[in-house]
Amino acid sequence: MVAYGSTRGHTKIRIGRFGVEKTLSGKRVVIAGGSGFLGISLADCLVRQGASVVVLSRRELPLKPGVEFVRWDARTAGAWCSTLDGADGLVNLTGRSVNCVKTPDHMDEILRSRVESTRVLGNAVRKVNTPPCVWVQMSTAHIYGDPPEVICDEDSSVGYGLAPFVANAWESAFAEAVLPEQRSVILRTSFVIGPDIGAGGGALGTLGWIARLGLGGRVGRGTQGMSWIHAEDMNRLFVRGLIDPAMQGVYIASSPNPVSQGEFMRQVRRVVQMPIGLPAFEWMVRIAAPLFFRTDPELVLYGRYVRSRRLAEMGFEFRFAELADALADLYHLRERVDR
Repeated sequence: MVAYGSTRGHTKIRIGRFGVEKTLSGKRVVIAGGSGFLGISLADCLVRQGASVVVLSRRELPLKPGVEFVRWDARTAGAWCSTLDGADGLVNLTGRSVNCVKTPDHMDEILRSRVESTRVLGNAVRKVNTPPCVWVQMSTAHIYGDPPEVICDEDSSVGYGLAPFVANAWESAFAEAVLPEQRSVILRTSFVIGPDIGAGGGALGTLGWIARLGLGGRVGRGTQGMSWIHAEDMNRLFVRGLIDPAMQGVYIASSPNPVSQGEFMRQVRRVVQMPIGLPAFEWMVRIAAPLFFRTDPELVLYGRYVRSRRLAEMGFEFRFAELADALADLYHLRERVDR
């Protein structure tokens, strides 16, 4: 096993306004399921910090310097397993998007894509001579369900429904797949907001478009929780998980300042300079979401407030702790890209 800080590669350390930061010069990281919004963003971040990246994906990606694409089906072992031999870290982001109409086939695929990919990665790390010494696994903050008022942390109870069931099965598969000698980190991720750098802008792009039309008002009661995190802070958590030997176990990946759905859209309207935000009643959303947006109405009708106790205890400082700052940064970035 080769641990971070060894003689293979060189981990640089610099002191900035946010404390000790490390780059990953000379390291090789494998990202499973890295062709989506989060994966492209993370690969770009790792390459900028000096790492080489292997992306395991079903679909081919435009290659960028420092990024290698390897095809896999996320279900069966194959030639891709060799990419894990001698890698310094593994990040698993694999899973079918939940931004869909919840048909029986879609629900089945949402579960299988997460559990089966995690299991096959577990088989792969057992086949290679030198498996990665750290495995960072994505999960979801939806594991806590949709409590209307409670602010959940890492010790809160698992919720009820499809999403908590899937999340629990996903984390259980990971517990069985990870090697006993591997350092394991689970990031229960909230709503990630970030710029489009090649794989779409995520759900924030849709919400911004809705707000510009004057439709971005309260949905239902508007009090449901919107727990969010800026993509830059999300990437910093992935990097911290890869390089910090003290980081182990479950962490909530979310800003320390969740807001209500009504407040979230008010902030979006402010940055897109739209003073009007027409509300949407629950019955309207239940009709329009599957018909016009091809998505599950419960993604916006319900929500949760989460805050990480463990990140606060380890002293992690968010660069974007407040939603207003995060949205201002992202929309300024988008304006520069458009020009």
